[in-house]
Amino acid sequence: METKLAVKMLAALAQDTRLAVFRQLVEAGPAGRAAGELAETLACAPATLSFHLKELSHAGLIEGRQDGRYVIYAANFSGMNALLAYLTENCCRVSAPADGCCVPAPAAAPADSAPPAVKLIARKNIEAIVAKQRKTRS
Repeated sequence: METKLAVKMLAALAQDTRLAVFRQLVEAGPAGRAAGELAETLACAPATLSFHLKELSHAGLIEGRQDGRYVIYAANFSGMNALLAYLTENCCRVSAPADGCCVPAPAAAPADSAPPAVKLIARKNIEAIVAKQRKTRS
């Protein structure tokens, strides 16, 4: 992944509503969610949601598809995994991996063909971060 694309993706996620939309779509999986359902869930005006969906789409983080009169949006998992691989490809390269440190990702593959190992690494990293946040809140 090129740095410019990573910056574009991170910039798209650096806003409360867009991050919430993206998390909802990741949770929904490949089936995705209708724009109206997202607007209702997030208590967001349709025009405002449309703007945020456009930003996420231009960054390559989500994709929309027509289903009758509805537009269904889904997270672009290959793009998300490519971004996570880019962010972690040099993790712990200088020092020995410590407890809680990520497993270094293999060289980033093209976004269209992210290897299953990258998805596993990303999921473990996300689960570790969520677990750590839950402990600090308690």
